[in-house]
Formats: sequence, structure tokens, C-alpha cells
Amino acid sequence: MTRPLHDPEGIARLRARLAEGDAAQQALAARAEAVSVLEVLGAHSPFLSDLAFREAPTLHRLLDRGADAAMQTVLEPLCTADVASPREAVASLLRRAKRQGALVAGVADLMGMWPLDRVTGALSDLADETIEFAIAHLLLDGARRGQIRLPRTKGDKKQVTKGSGLIVLGMGKLGARELNYSSDVDLLLLHDPDSPSYHEEHGPAPYIRIARDLVRLMEERTGEGYVFRTDLRLRPDATPLCVSVPVALSYYESLGQNWERAAMIKARCVAGDRAPAEAFLRELRPFIWRRHLDFAAVADIHSIKRQIHIHKGERGAGGEIAVAGHDVKLGRGGIREIEFSVQVLQLIWGGRDPALRDQTTLGALAALAAAGKMDRRAAADLADAYVFLRNTEHRLQMVEDRQTHRLPEAPQELDRIGRFMGFADGAEFGAALTAHQRRVEQHYSRMFEAAPSLSTEGGSLVFTGVEDDPATLENLRAMGYREVSSIAGMIRSWHHGRPRATRTERARELLTEIMPALLAAFARQREPDAALIRFGELLGRLSAGVQFLSLLHRNPPLMGRLAGLLGAAPQLADHLARQPMALDGLLAGSHAAPGEKPLAALPALVREARDLEEVLEATRRLVTERMFEVDAASLEGRMDADASALARSEVADAAIAALLPAVERDFARRFGRVAGGGMAVLAVGKLGGREMLPASDLDLILIYEHAPEAEASEGGAKALAPSEYFIRLAHQVVAALTSPGKEGRAFEVDMRLRPSGNKGPVAVRLSAFQRYHAEEAWTWERMALTRARAVAGPPELCKAVQAARDAALTQPRDPAAALADAAHMRARMLRDIPGDGPWDIKSMPGGLVEVEFISQALTVAHAPERPRLLRGTTREVLAALGRAGYLEEREAATLIQAERLWRTLLGVMRLTVGQWKDPTLPVTVEESLREAAATLVHHAVPDLAALREVMRDHAAAVRASFERRVGRLSP
Repeated sequence: MTRPLHDPEGIARLRARLAEGDAAQQALAARAEAVSVLEVLGAHSPFLSDLAFREAPTLHRLLDRGADAAMQTVLEPLCTADVASPREAVASLLRRAKRQGALVAGVADLMGMWPLDRVTGALSDLADETIEFAIAHLLLDGARRGQIRLPRTKGDKKQVTKGSGLIVLGMGKLGARELNYSSDVDLLLLHDPDSPSYHEEHGPAPYIRIARDLVRLMEERTGEGYVFRTDLRLRPDATPLCVSVPVALSYYESLGQNWERAAMIKARCVAGDRAPAEAFLRELRPFIWRRHLDFAAVADIHSIKRQIHIHKGERGAGGEIAVAGHDVKLGRGGIREIEFSVQVLQLIWGGRDPALRDQTTLGALAALAAAGKMDRRAAADLADAYVFLRNTEHRLQMVEDRQTHRLPEAPQELDRIGRFMGFADGAEFGAALTAHQRRVEQHYSRMFEAAPSLSTEGGSLVFTGVEDDPATLENLRAMGYREVSSIAGMIRSWHHGRPRATRTERARELLTEIMPALLAAFARQREPDAALIRFGELLGRLSAGVQFLSLLHRNPPLMGRLAGLLGAAPQLADHLARQPMALDGLLAGSHAAPGEKPLAALPALVREARDLEEVLEATRRLVTERMFEVDAASLEGRMDADASALARSEVADAAIAALLPAVERDFARRFGRVAGGGMAVLAVGKLGGREMLPASDLDLILIYEHAPEAEASEGGAKALAPSEYFIRLAHQVVAALTSPGKEGRAFEVDMRLRPSGNKGPVAVRLSAFQRYHAEEAWTWERMALTRARAVAGPPELCKAVQAARDAALTQPRDPAAALADAAHMRARMLRDIPGDGPWDIKSMPGGLVEVEFISQALTVAHAPERPRLLRGTTREVLAALGRAGYLEEREAATLIQAERLWRTLLGVMRLTVGQWKDPTLPVTVEESLREAAATLVHHAVPDLAALREVMRDHAAAVRASFERRVGRLSP
């Protein structure tokens, strides 16, 4: 049972919170047992603690009637409610059941009311009932559409699903009734085309739609939470979300692999039409349970384990399994090794002994021991370890309802988890954990000890056979690769032509020639296995490989740069995998002349283009190459955040300037021109401030003007009124910037900063723009204008637009009111759109947004008296504010450093992992962030704690300046 934390102040806060709550919450304060439960929850699980307050009547019921009765009450509405209710009501019902069920199971677990199998069974029951209710509701929706013929459209959920032809199989932990608190539910959806419900006219489409809607209904997060994350990836490869029974049977009988056999051990029908589900599982038995002794499955299943890469928590000093940061599921001695041990023996022996086909891990261990297929001591050790590890996994997930299996690294957090597990501290917990892990690892290793030794002398690299070459494996290991057998197998598949890119003889010849240099380049990366795997993914997405491999063959230095990028930046690796020819940008960038303008070739390409499509294709290609080169140079440290931001902005400027006249010419061929007319592009946001980050949107406002007397366009096949003409033209400009091609999209465009936002027209006339900002604009809209600049359009119109912008910002206003508006808006943002995790550098308190707010709000407040504030980047404006006395010069310097630090770190994050919510970062990313921070703060940043300290100091300085200069933010 969990140890409560002795915290008198915390208990006092708890009682105060109860006293301020509703009647049910106040009643909890009068119950000693309720307060005891809430103390435990409050000390260890903010998630369950909040649930207990939110669902106080459920906690009362549990304490009054016991956990079993409380869970039954939770499930009862799922048996009695009307499945024909509106979608919103169904979503609310399911989420309420999930909240209440999670609370009951969590309290019953923590207070020792239920053992592990009852906890996981109750969570699985909850999942079954919610899925069944959702499926019945969605089937009725299909019937109302006339796409499915249901035998019954009245009655409870099981009556509706019976005879529907829709089968929902639970897989993995759900199938085994071993669901975690934060588990995905792994589902396999099938439809029976022989069912009377099957509508020939609509075919499988309604069932596929149900699968898609089921995921949305279960996963979508609302104010009431979510139900279960839903995973449909265990279906047969390359098939729709809902597969027909004949297709599935044919796949498993002809192409099914051992890992799919292992997955099918746990399959059971959790919802839908039971009769065809059971028939399907019967048909599948020969695939899962083979009559001969299937020892070949041992190596196959073991190969899956070898491919699970654990980068932390593997080994500590002296070769011991480390506790801090260890993954209790995938790490050595973890849950996955227990499950694999059980599944391998089941696959070997289960064909001959149906008693061994138990779907649960503990039940299978007992059956294997009883049948003499596993040593009883081993079975007992694995069972004890399984319970301990699953309880640990549950505690980790209970804290914040996160799908995690990794122990914290900080000692104080390990102490907290240790107490959560009932131990005195983290050290005592760690000793118990390590003992279990050691025994699991020993038993697992013993099971696979028949594998031949791969140790041998030699330095060859041979990948042409069908089996691993021992000398090759040793050479790979000496180079620094870890999972050498997996790496060798992957490379062997390339040489055997498995990816389309290597199916030609010439491609394989090139691959053979570059392989030694390629492996050496990737071996120099911090995580060579991961980097080479990303190269394999890139290779796998190419439709042909000769051009790509020739590029590497003829430019050896490019191999090193490519390896460095794939090793350090998964985001760029994904980009390359989608657009392999972006690699040309690295080569072009390394050969570019000093001072050459970005997209210098684009004007000539536009002139030579036969039509608009060729213009778009050329623009996309050059933008993709140049942006990739800038991102690569930034990541490699050859461009700092200021230079790379300016380079990206110049690329966007050049692309817009080239595309606008090309689009106008194409549009004029159809609709003529408006007399005296023209359109200007006003850039705002990051582009307007020349501060574009990797993957920044283009924030644009399109402004037009025409002769006062013009009533319609002239010279085209169809005349349009001026307003309609320019609104249509604006849509064409946006489409040109965002249209996808084989190179991907050049940009994403955001038009929400135009007058009246999404409610306003896509293009606005200059006079309307002037009037709006003189009479109606909000303070935040004027703040956005502080970074606005005209980047394309007729020179006279651009000059007029820029003057209109300046006039809007320099008209007299109350500085105090403007600052108060800005402070209020920032407070609303913090409340309504809080930072998304500890690495949301942009939105976090004291982060990039707040620095920009200081610059923009002070500019809006004081530009009427200091128009010079209207020019420059954020850092230049901050410096100007310091010189003008609106900031202390030292304060301005601190803000400039913070702004540069935030942009630098944010750029690294976007280039490496994108959005990242876990406090722990991949090693390569952490090192990149620390190196970048050290360059800016001019002292060593030796570890993650030091980086956090740097970030905290800068965020605190920004927040202090914000509250001093703009306004107080309520806590």
C-alpha cells in the first residue's frame, strides 16, 4: 500500500479546498477515511486527486459500498443509456464513465482493496463497455444514413451490434484484460461482407468511416477529458482501418509473421457482432497455434526485442541495471522480456496443448509451469517481477495520466515514486526493482542462450548473404554501432533490393561502393544506430535510388553532412524522407557564392516558365532547397539564430515577390485587370519582423487599391467587380504559396491578422485598412502591426501601405490604456492557451511571447511620440526603447539576450524533435541545446539542470520586466 507523505501544510490546504467545495466535497472533509485517501492522492497523484474532487460522489460511493459496487455503478449507465443519443451526449457519457472508473480503480489499487489482476480487469471492463457503446452509437448513425442494414435499431448496445457484421477485436493488453491506467486500446476492426447488414451499394466504406469516427470519439480531448487513446495499427499491413474478414484471413494465412501470431494470442472480441468474431478467431487458430513444435519462433521473437532501442536506463556503473531513467517496460529485465518469454513458449508448445493458450501473462506463466514447459522457480520469479513492474508502471502513469514507462532521473522524484510504491525511499525501491530485473534478465537470457556467438576477428563488411556474417558484426560493433545484427539485417535488405531505391543493379553497385564511407560517417554520430535507421527510412521512401546514391557517390563530403543531420535532427530527417531532393540544397549551399541572394535563380526561372504551374514548381523546389540549407547550417552552428532568421525571411520575401506578379498575370488572362489596380503583400508576425524560425507560417495581410472610377475588370473573358476581383486574386496568391507538389509545400500561410480576422475578407482595400485601424482595431492588432512591412506589390502601393501602417501606430492614444490592454491579453493567453509542456519556449511564462509583448506593447504605447520605434527587429526595437528611456539600458540588454536565447533554443527544438512535452530530452537534443545556450550566456552549461537554471533566470528576468513595464499578471 502507498505510503502517505507527512505534510501538515498540505493537509491543511486539502481541508481548506474541501471546505470551499460543493456539498459532496465538503462532506468528504467530515470523513476521516476520505481525508486519508485524499492525502495519499494529493501526495502522489495530481491526476487522481483532481478526479477525486471532481467526482466526489463516486468516492463517497466507493467508501460506503466498496470498490466492486462503485465500479458497477460507473458501468451501469453504459448498459442503460440510449445509444441513439446525440454525439455530444454520447461523448460526455463515455468521458464521465472513464473519469469515474479511473478514480475507482486508482483508489482501490492504492488503498489495497484490489490486487493487480482485478485492477487491470476493471480497467479492461471499462474499456470494453465504452467501446461497445461507441460502436453501437456509430452503427446506428450508419443505419440512419442508409449505408448499413441493421437487424435491430432499438434496444441496448449489444442488441444493436448483434448481426451488424462489424467485429471489434481487442489486442495487446486490452485483449488480455491487462489494461494500464494510461494504455492505448489496441483494436483490430473487421467487417463481414456476408452479413445481411452489408450494403452492396456502399461496400466497406461505412465500416471504414465507423473506424475513423471511433478513434475520434474515443481520443478527442474535451473539457471532460478523453476516453482511451485508440490504436488500429495491429491490422494487416497496408489495409484500410476496417478490413474485410476474407482479406484478413488471406493475409494471415499467406503473409502473416511470427510477431503477428504472438499478437493474436491475446485477441478477443470486445465489441460488435460476436458470432462472426468467434468464427474468425476459430479460422485463425491454425495460423496462431501450429501443430509442430515451432522453435523457429524463438529467434524471430528475439529479433523483435533486439530492435527495441533503449537509450537510457540500461546499465549503470559496474554493469548493473540503472534505476534512474530506466524504462520498466522496454528496458532490460522489464515487462516486455517477461511477455516475450511467455509468448515464445506459448507459440512453441501451444499448438499441441490448448491449456497453454491463456491470454493473460500470469495465467500463461502458471500454465507453462504446470505443464513442465517452464521451471517453476523461473515462473514464480517472472510472475513476482511482472506484478512488481506492472505496479510500478501504474504508479508512474497515475501521477499525471501520462503514457510513460520510464522512471524519473532526479533523486527526489525517485524517492517520491519509491514512497508511492510503499517503500521508505528511492534507494529501497531501487534495490527491490533491481533484484526483480536481474532475475528477469537471467531467465530471459537463459531462454535465448542457444544463439550462436558472434564474436570473431576481422574487419570485413559483408551484407550479401542471408545470415549475419560474424566478422561484419564485430566490425560494426568496433565502429560504434550497438544493435549490430539489426543494422546488418537492414543493410542486407538494401543489398537484396527490398527498397524500391535499390532494386536496380546500378543502384546496388553504387550502394556497395559508398557503404564503407557511409558507415564510417554515421558511426561518428552520437547515436549511430538511430541515424543509420533514419537513412534507411529515407532510402525506403525513394521511388528510385540511382540519382540519390550518385549524388552521395560523387560528393563524399555530403555524406558526412547528411549523417550529421540524420543523427541530430529527426525533424530534418523526416523532411528529407518526404522530400529527398532537398538534399540538393546542401550541395548547392556549399557551392554558393559569398553574398549571393536567396533564390537568385528564381526570377529567370519565372521568366522562362511556360505557365503558372512551372512557376510554382520552380518556386517550391528552390524554397525547399534553400530552407533546408539554412536549417542545416543553423543546426551545424554555421549560422546563428539572427542570421538564419534573416535568411529564411529573405527566402520568403523573394518567393512572394516572384509569385505575386506571376499569379497576377495568370489571373489577368481570365479576368482582365482593374484600372489603376494593384495588390500589396503586408508581412506581419515572424516574417514581418525578419525573425522566421524553422517551419514558421507566413502571417500575411493582402491590401489592394484601384482607380476610384473603376467599376469592373476589363480585358478578360469575364468581368469582375473590383472587390470580387481582388478577393479572388488573393485566394490565388495564397494557393500559389501553399499548393503542394512533389517537393511538398513552399509555405503555410496564416491570414488571421487581417482586419476583422477570419470574419473579414481575404483582401482589404487600402482605405478600409486605414479606416479599420483608425477606428476599430484592438490593441493586439496594433501590436501585430509593429512588425508589419510590405514585401511585394507595386512600389507606390507598398509605400502607401507602409505609410498607412505608420499612421495607425502613431495616432494619439492613452499609453496606460494600451499597456493595460496588452497585460490583460497576455493574462488571457496564459489562462486559455497555457504552455504545452516544459519545452514550450514560445508560450511559457517569461518566454518568447512575453519578450515580444514588451517590445510591441511599449511600441504601441510610445510610437506616437517616438516614431523611430517602428523600424527593425524585436532586438533592435528593444535597444531603441532602452536608448529612449522606456527601458533601462541594462534591462534592454537582458531582454535582447533572452529573446535571442529563446529563438535559438526554439530553433534547435523545431529542427530536432519539433514539439516535445516530456521533461526529458533525447541525448543529442539536450547536448545541442546546452551548446547553443553556452554560446549565448558565455559560460559552460554542463548538464540539463544547468540549462534549466539558465532558462529560469532568463524567464524570471523577462517576467519581471513585463510586470514592471507592461502590467501585473495575476498568479
